[in-house]
Amino acid sequence: MVDLAGVGLGIRRDFIDEFLSAEKAPDFIEIAPENWMGFGGRHAKLLARCVEKAPLICHGLSLSIGGPHPLNIEFIQQIKSFLADYHVPIYSEHLSYTYDSGYLYDLIPIPMTETAVKYVAERILRVQDILGKRLVVENVSTYLMPNAEMSEADFVSEVLQQADCELLLDVNNVYVNSINHGSDGYAFIRAMPKERIRYIHIAGHEQVEQDLLIDTHGAEVCDSVWQLLQHTYQVCGVKPTLLERDFNIPSWKALQDEMTKITIMQQEGGNENRANIFPRDAAAVL
Repeated sequence: MVDLAGVGLGIRRDFIDEFLSAEKAPDFIEIAPENWMGFGGRHAKLLARCVEKAPLICHGLSLSIGGPHPLNIEFIQQIKSFLADYHVPIYSEHLSYTYDSGYLYDLIPIPMTETAVKYVAERILRVQDILGKRLVVENVSTYLMPNAEMSEADFVSEVLQQADCELLLDVNNVYVNSINHGSDGYAFIRAMPKERIRYIHIAGHEQVEQDLLIDTHGAEVCDSVWQLLQHTYQVCGVKPTLLERDFNIPSWKALQDEMTKITIMQQEGGNENRANIFPRDAAAVL
């Protein structure tokens, strides 16, 4: 298993120049391979520069692991070639589906049933056979829970066990779901098999109503999500953690500040009794 540690950043073209010129890079970076596959010229050179700057992992968008249609084997082979070309050790995807007679522009929730567990696990095993490596699946934010026969925590845990795959634990998604469905995000974290957590995502969201949050990745991380991340470190151990920001892109310094908060929390190991873990000028310690 490749040693992944520290704090990562999801790379977006909006701030790629700032990333490449920054004196200190994140410990690792993440891209959606679909946004880069098949491009040559300037785009390929740009990605090559990014890979020189920091280790690269991939977080996919189009696998549709829970979808009703057959797996797209040609696409999976393309992913395998891309991972090999750029020496990418980790490929993660969403525990949802995105294809139904055409690619959808959202992550559609999988019905949380024993039948779905078996179906998804078999598809993950097939993908892993083709890739020759473990798939890392991410718990997703949801706004409906169609035909649920089990809790989200039980569903995710059973998929991980039956598929023998790993987990990308998205802490913001845990918090979003806790508000949207009136569940206990802290209990969800405690229920996750910590030995299968490969890395963590953290991001911001939009509050539409008091009991409705939308996972936008378009805002800074809120205090409640920071607290849930702290709890995650306490019960699961310190895991590599990546900051996502897709919209309303702030200054590079603001991104550095949030990455530094993660670094400080990791250094403290999630200790609740530490003093002032978020300094006013966080970038000073980056």
